[in-house]
Formats: sequence, structure tokens, C-alpha cells
Amino acid sequence: LYCLFLKSNIVLFSFFSLVIGQPAKNKRPKEHGENKIFNKKVKPKTSKMKERESADSSLKSQSILTQVTDKGRFQKLAATLSLSAGQSIELRCKGSNVTWNYPSYLDTFKDSRLSIKQLDRYGQLVLENSTAADTGEYSCWLQLCNGNKCRKDETKTGSTYIFFTDQEELFVPTPSYFEIVYLNPDKPAVIPCRVTTPSAKVTLHREFPAEEIEIDGTDIIYDAKKGFVYQHPTSDHKGIVYCKAESQGAPQISIKYHLLYVEVPKGAPSATIAASSSRVELGDSVRVICTVLGEPDVDVNFTWQYPGQEFERPVIIQNFWRLIKRGIGHTTRISKSVLHFEDFEAKDAGNYICIAQNLQGETTVATKVEQN
Repeated sequence: LYCLFLKSNIVLFSFFSLVIGQPAKNKRPKEHGENKIFNKKVKPKTSKMKERESADSSLKSQSILTQVTDKGRFQKLAATLSLSAGQSIELRCKGSNVTWNYPSYLDTFKDSRLSIKQLDRYGQLVLENSTAADTGEYSCWLQLCNGNKCRKDETKTGSTYIFFTDQEELFVPTPSYFEIVYLNPDKPAVIPCRVTTPSAKVTLHREFPAEEIEIDGTDIIYDAKKGFVYQHPTSDHKGIVYCKAESQGAPQISIKYHLLYVEVPKGAPSATIAASSSRVELGDSVRVICTVLGEPDVDVNFTWQYPGQEFERPVIIQNFWRLIKRGIGHTTRISKSVLHFEDFEAKDAGNYICIAQNLQGETTVATKVEQN
């Protein structure tokens, strides 16, 4: 009986051991410190980190520009912002040496509504009582200076395009009622009928013959920040056009744009020079003319070298330009520089050199004036 009692107790003990969760004898015991977090190895997820770095780099341009929405509250700006005309806006750009860019007409008319200040840690731009004409790009960047030389810090910039919406002014107002747009075969041309309301429906129209111009999204595209863009201008596009906009009301018409086709070779100025006479008498007046034919929208700078220069000979130099038509729809700019002086003297005899310069290079031409 005693032996049977002992066997039954052993069986019961084994049963209760299994129920209360005692470890099985064949289960491996844990090493010391195996459950500690700092011993756990995690494989880095490179793909997600790269995606995050890529996203951060795309936001870099917005990182230093903020809008002050309420007192003490700041908001990072997206690529575009829509505000109602009449609102005031305050922008801040982090940095101790900040440069701003904004619609140029605010500078042209020295608008008192615009205020720019540089404080210790940020630059501040305030525009009060905004109008539809204030629509445009607002940007800032940090300047890196070494002595008197400064350069733009490309890693610390910010920009946003602000639409100041006005149902009475769907098109951004311009100071003129007529503009010339040059169509160059090797670069896009923009008809700048920008809108104040990005959701407005805008169409392009030819004045004669009266018709709506088809926008295919390839050769001609529309951008609310720019207007209509001719990607590959041709002589067929020349003429007078205008834009029409509709947004919750009667349609509005833009100013007219005269499209002129231009076909002038790119490169340094094509210059010629001529004197009023190659042989002159003492006491005569002398005129030397330097002429350049070029693209209508390309400026030309002139400099002169002449015999009396070292003697500080008083001369009059006049620069001017005008547009001329060369065949149907072709327009060229003629730029001239005229050097003129009275009372020719022996020291004035010699070579007269004109240097004409544009963005593509410079051309030097010369002519000789001798004493009779």
C-alpha cells in the first residue's frame, strides 16, 4: 500500500508540473544577456533610408522660407500659395545674410507696401494690402561672403509662387496694353498672360483670322505661372494674339501680344564700321559709326579706342538702337554707336577701333582716318 501511495504522488507531481508551465528538460537554456535589447542586431533598411534622403533633398529649397500666419506661428511654404488680393503677408528666411527676389515691378515703382529687413537670425519680407499685380515668385537665399565677394548658397534657398486671387482681375495686370513677343526658332517663346486664379480656364486666340488656337500640350503648352509657351516657334505663329480667362463669372480678355518671327544667326555681334570721311582737313568735324545687326531682344555694348584717347581728347559718343523689318514677319535689331568730335587735329589721325559685345562674344572692327 505504501508503495502504491508513493507512485500516485509522483504521477500527480509530474502532472501539476506540466500544468504550471515548468520548462521541458529538452529545451535549450538561454544564454546570459540574450534578451537584452542592446545585443539585438538589426539589419539597416537601405532602400527606405535612401527614399527618405531623396525626399529631404527635394524639400531643401523650402527649408529656410516660412510664412508668418499668426503671431508666433510659422508655416513652411509649398511650391504655390493662393491668397485673396487685399491680404498682407509676412515671409521669413533663416540666415544672417539673406537676399530676396520678388516681382520686379515692386522695385520699378518703389512700392511703399513692400518692406524688407535683415535681422540677426532671419530676413523679413512684408507686403501689405496685396493686389492682383503682386502675383509671382517670391524667393530667398543665403549669401556666403568672403570679404567683398559674395556667392549664393545653393543648399540654403527657398521659393514659392503666390497667386493673389481677384475675380475682377483674372489676368495679372501689366503697365502696357500691347506687348511684343519675339519668336526665335531655337528657343521657346512665352505669351505671358499669367492668371491670378490658378483654377481659371484660359484659352489662346488669334485676332486675324479670328480663331481659337489649339493647345496640344506638346508644341504649345499652358503654365499658369508663365502663360502659353511655344516650344518650337516658327514663322507660321506670327501675328497678333490674346488670351481669354473664365472663372465663376463673365470671361475676361488679356492685353494683345504681337508675335514677331526672328531669324538671326547666334554668336558674336556682326559689326561694321565707317567714318564720315577717310581723309579730312584740319578743323573739320569727324563722325565714326559702328553698326551691329542682331536679335531684337539681345543688347549690344560698345567700347572705343581712338588716337586722341591718350591725350584725353573730348569726344561725344552716342548709342541707340531700333527694330527693322527684313521680309515678311522677320525682324532685326540695328544697334549703333557714333563717335563724334569737332576741329580735327594732327593727333586725331590714325585707327579708330570699335569693340561690340553681346552675351555670345565680341567683335572688333577698325577704320583709318588720315589728315589731308
